[in-house]
Amino acid sequence: MKAAFFKHQAQTSPHPLALEISKASGSYVFDINGKPHLDFIAGVSANTLGHSHPKVSEAIKNQVDAYTHVMVYGEFIQKPPADLCKLLAKNLPENLNTVYLTNSGTEATEGSIKLAKRFTGRSEIISAKWGYHGNTQGSMSVCGAEEQNSAFRPLIPGIQFIEFNNLIDLEKITTKTAGVILETIQGGAGFIEPENNYLQKVKLACEKVGALLILDEIQTGVGRTGKFYGFQNYNVVPDIFVTGKGLGGGMPIGAFIASNELMSCLKQQPKLGHITTFGGHPVIAAAALATLTELFNSNLIEQTLEKEALIRQKLVHPLIKEIRGKGLMLAAMVESSEIASEVILKCLDKGLLLFWLLFEGKAIRITPPLTISNDEILEGCNIILDVLNDIAAKK
Repeated sequence: MKAAFFKHQAQTSPHPLALEISKASGSYVFDINGKPHLDFIAGVSANTLGHSHPKVSEAIKNQVDAYTHVMVYGEFIQKPPADLCKLLAKNLPENLNTVYLTNSGTEATEGSIKLAKRFTGRSEIISAKWGYHGNTQGSMSVCGAEEQNSAFRPLIPGIQFIEFNNLIDLEKITTKTAGVILETIQGGAGFIEPENNYLQKVKLACEKVGALLILDEIQTGVGRTGKFYGFQNYNVVPDIFVTGKGLGGGMPIGAFIASNELMSCLKQQPKLGHITTFGGHPVIAAAALATLTELFNSNLIEQTLEKEALIRQKLVHPLIKEIRGKGLMLAAMVESSEIASEVILKCLDKGLLLFWLLFEGKAIRITPPLTISNDEILEGCNIILDVLNDIAAKK
């Protein structure tokens, strides 16, 4: 299997972790030798209910037995996607009542940018430096990391960048601006939270000039920050928001969500303003519906903040400079990228899965499933502390 992986499967980095997987259940991933690995990554915030959750698995199996793909998105009425959109709208602010389901977060980003341009009739999009919104060409265009973008230019024109949390930069939002797209919490940049009512002030700046606020909730959504969606922590409601990752409970999904007034403009002038073959796939929608139903019928979202407090209480070490983030979207910051990599790789050997952030090398990602138990949190934190003690002893 490893030989085929390296020879025939396209690689995304020079040194993938290359853990050979046999199965996954709950908070654990098992390699082909049967060794369990406690999962503090959750598929990069995607496995909201852990691995092989019985209710998600049952929903998938039942839907496969009924039907899978029958028609391109938006033509036939199918119960799983219709029920999913209804449940999302029921649990969101009143203006966020119309859902466009996609295959991934990056496709949802693309759709949100198109929607902002189509509705306003403007072409300029403003994003944040070190933001990350996906890896297709349009999404890359609003990612503020030139080291990632430079090899793929030219990207789409009309993009301006501002600095996250910088109020002076909000003067760049003008009557030329179609939309401002920001992560509610900057992910790849180091799990940086908005400060001093920043997102509220961005929304006000948009309203003054008729621009739309797009919030990217691909990582922060679906309970991970102690609210259903992250923007609910900061007393702001976007005009459009983008979701994905954890929404599918481990299955591939994305969505952009807005008012019916905004979304209706994609139906005409031109017709088929945004189309997708497999978006809203009934099997994926069934998995997402089961994931949300379990979240709303449990206290997992509320427990997220209690689990955050436990991690912060336990992970105290001279080599940890701070812990950033909110809920179960946390990054332990150390003094160098070398130490971060050493911790991640040594923890892998000891049966704990950690990962890097995209742009901040000194960060250690801690984004376990929302279903992780307190005992499992303590188990993982003890492994991290043991590794940090070994590193400190060598210094």
